[in-house]
Amino acid sequence: MHPFDPRRPTFRLAPRLLASVAGLAILGFGWRLAAIEHSHAQVQAPRPLSPTALAALQTEAFAQSAVRPGFAAPIDIPVKIQRGETFEAAVRRVGVAPADARQVVGALAKAFDTVNIKAGMAFNAAVAMPRDRRGPVRLIGLSMRTGPATAITLSRTFDGALKLRELEEKVRDDTTVAQGAMQGSLYESAEAAGATPTLTAQVVKLFSHKLDFSRDIHSGDKFRLVFDRKVTESGRTIETGELLYAEIGAKGQVTQFYRFQPNNGGEAQYFDALGKNIKGFLLRTPVDGARVTSGFGMRMHPLLGYTRMHQGIDFGVPTGTPVFAAGDGVVEEARWAGGYGRWMKLRHNGGWETAYGHLSGWAVHAGAHVHQGQVIAYSGSTGESTGPHLHYEVIKAGVKINPKGANAPGGTVLEGRQLAAFRTEKAHIDALLSDAPSGGARLAKASFSRADDAGLRRGPSID
Repeated sequence: MHPFDPRRPTFRLAPRLLASVAGLAILGFGWRLAAIEHSHAQVQAPRPLSPTALAALQTEAFAQSAVRPGFAAPIDIPVKIQRGETFEAAVRRVGVAPADARQVVGALAKAFDTVNIKAGMAFNAAVAMPRDRRGPVRLIGLSMRTGPATAITLSRTFDGALKLRELEEKVRDDTTVAQGAMQGSLYESAEAAGATPTLTAQVVKLFSHKLDFSRDIHSGDKFRLVFDRKVTESGRTIETGELLYAEIGAKGQVTQFYRFQPNNGGEAQYFDALGKNIKGFLLRTPVDGARVTSGFGMRMHPLLGYTRMHQGIDFGVPTGTPVFAAGDGVVEEARWAGGYGRWMKLRHNGGWETAYGHLSGWAVHAGAHVHQGQVIAYSGSTGESTGPHLHYEVIKAGVKINPKGANAPGGTVLEGRQLAAFRTEKAHIDALLSDAPSGGARLAKASFSRADDAGLRRGPSID
């Protein structure tokens, strides 16, 4: 029988599980190792190993186990802890004998808490089946990810002892370009290109001044995002930072936004290529993921049964969807308003007002000062409503106008030293975009990378 080689598909490894037992090829990307060896109850002192040495030892251990008489070649089995299940029970579920399962849990307990575990925790078990199909399987190894950049592996030596090793990747900071073409929603397309849902939600809010995502975005429209992230040496993004640039090509034109923080200590905002603040006076869509179910104008009322003026836009969204303030202002009304149900009106500068109807609840009270994009209420189906949605109105000098065509004031323009500083940062972003590979949905590492002087930093996982 040929010796087992982790690089060959003997274990039938699931590619999505980065911490699989035989997948130690990832060590070539720079795992930093803290070796802890356990032989039954005997614990040896930690001994650092190079990635090459560890891979060789792991391969040798698996190969020795693989040639044990009476057992077939090892296979890899992904396992998830079920609700109410202990770790030992999960190990036994793959066919391991009770005594061996207890030994495995005892060894793993040296590295993490095997008692207080949550349903859904995953690990990979490499096992060898008896050739005669009788009796328990033999556990060859086990691996699992224990953190954003950490994992553990457990393997048997030739004499049957268990060897535990803790692996930790080095984490660095870099700036990344994520780009692609729209396939489905922006959330789906951006995630395929390497962005997180939180980052994409920020993009949606950013472009809500300019684009109606339910009507203006089409399949094939291009997008590019530049953002900071923390990434492991194997290329695993564990945390995203600031959105530095966002670009969407839609409606026959390309809209670009650059992040810039004035050197006077002001809040960071987004500007177009000429230095104009893109924070429009009012949002075009005060809810995320909305579709227009009824526009502004004359219509047959769905409940009253006759034609009358519809003085706003209806967005079809589930009950409880956060509703954002369309602009900076003061809450003028937060009350029940007959057919509108729970109702809210905001007063903005220059004689502008916005109103929100059929709400399920309010997040702020009358008299409160709010900022654009702040959650002020939650959509619902109160009052005269045929289903969950948001009724949105824009009012100018007491007259209700079409929110889609409202000619609201634009943003301010940078000048002097602020404009010069902005142009410097813009040139840096443009250089990153120029260096990034072109093509379909992909995550392209930009030319700029900041090494993590501390060597190791941990952040929350964004799987």
